[in-house]
Amino acid sequence: MKTMTKIGLAVLSGLLIAVAWPVRGLAPLAFIAFVPLLYLEDKHYSFWISSIAFLIWNALTTWWVWKTTALGTIGMIVLNSLFMTCVFWAYHFVKSRLYDNKKGYYLLIIFVLAFEYLHLNWQINWPWLNLGNVFSHYHTWVQWYSITGIAGGTIWVLTTNILIYKFLHLSFRAAGEESHWRLAVTIVCILFIPLIISKIQYFSYTEQGEDVEIVVVQPNLDPYTEEFALNPRQIMQRNLSVASPLMTENTRFVVSPESAIQENIWLERIDNYYSIKELRRFINNYPQTCYVIGISAYGLAPDDSENDFAARKFYDVDKYFYAYNTATLITKDSIQLYHKSRLTPGAEAMPSWWFMRMLKDSALDLGGTVGTLKKDSEARTLSFDNHKVGTLICYESVFGEYVTEFVRKGADMLLVITNDGWWGNSPGHKQHLEFSKLRAIETRRSVARSANTGISGFINQRGDIIEQSKYWEQTALRNTIKTNDKLTFYVRYGDYLYKISVFLTALLVAMTIVKLILQKQWKH
Repeated sequence: MKTMTKIGLAVLSGLLIAVAWPVRGLAPLAFIAFVPLLYLEDKHYSFWISSIAFLIWNALTTWWVWKTTALGTIGMIVLNSLFMTCVFWAYHFVKSRLYDNKKGYYLLIIFVLAFEYLHLNWQINWPWLNLGNVFSHYHTWVQWYSITGIAGGTIWVLTTNILIYKFLHLSFRAAGEESHWRLAVTIVCILFIPLIISKIQYFSYTEQGEDVEIVVVQPNLDPYTEEFALNPRQIMQRNLSVASPLMTENTRFVVSPESAIQENIWLERIDNYYSIKELRRFINNYPQTCYVIGISAYGLAPDDSENDFAARKFYDVDKYFYAYNTATLITKDSIQLYHKSRLTPGAEAMPSWWFMRMLKDSALDLGGTVGTLKKDSEARTLSFDNHKVGTLICYESVFGEYVTEFVRKGADMLLVITNDGWWGNSPGHKQHLEFSKLRAIETRRSVARSANTGISGFINQRGDIIEQSKYWEQTALRNTIKTNDKLTFYVRYGDYLYKISVFLTALLVAMTIVKLILQKQWKH
């Protein structure tokens, strides 16, 4: 096969999965997107040619990060593409050594799942492109995510691709034979049985819990020209002026976005700041209501914290402090805090590996501070009026198992506060909204979403968007969502499919190493 033909097949795979990705709305293409790559691996494997597919996928689906940092985006796209290529190489290597490259296609499913789990949990996490996310625009197809999480979607996509490739391969050799038709029937079953089950779940599911009225605020502060330039009075006016007309005696929560307060608040004297006092005055007019809002905060670090990677040294004194991306729940007589725990690599955190410590203070300046943020050690629910809420700050809403921690601690609904304005009017903020639908399905928790520049809105327990704002407008929305205290299978057991795959990957790699050692010994 000519090199240009190989490149063309890799390009085709990359384009198919990119076009399938939200929010283009062509998710069914994911079921065939890897077929050209599987053919290349089977017959004409090349590390660098296969990397073209992953580079195209990454570039066409996450190019919008460019709007925050051009150099960082190039590095992110190249690095993540390289990671994916290495996973595909590992699949080819183990398949070749254990099965002489004649079978063992299931290895791809196991290796990809293990990689996705790694990407959810290590310090340069980037689970945005985990394959199960591809169905966020088709949420009625994957109601069984309440059992499997998005790992089930990854298995569905890869299994179908493998079977279709095998069907096409068999068509050239044994078309019309019984095994050929059995495989065709298997493909139809694998495609449609999960879909039918999901549709049954969707139409038979009844939302649980009592009604709670919530107002979500979209202040529409331009993060590049306004958010860090306007004074606190103007910012509060922007938030409260759109919320006030929607307030009723039934409103229980008002929600403003991530980092809506940029008053350089020190937590040790949080009650003394204008923004907090103004919110308290607002709440005093509605004592049945609490206000959830994001702040950029600071706090003094203990005297022995110089070795803490997140600790920052004062310029003029030998003491340290922390910077936080914080969600606050404010009532007429109390303040509760939760510090963001799943930090955005590069923007909010640098890896704390020993060889990266020299870059400690090089995190991108996207929140008014430079360096790694301090985070909470666990998911922390915020409480009001007999309700506990899981408040997901921006990037945290992409981490399915982490969200289940809030639910296991009693959260009966989810709030998402985010600032997607950094990405402009690109697919970024739309994809981010879509992923919240998957969290609603996995946990069967309604979601109220406040985004600085949009899209804000409400999502029910089936993943339906019941109301949403337009992008880039100053507005607020009021709606009623239902609470729920029931735990789904996925909430109870988390990413069990991912964890099984990690164990199997370790076992398969060990088997490969042992086989190579034994073969070497036999040769001698």
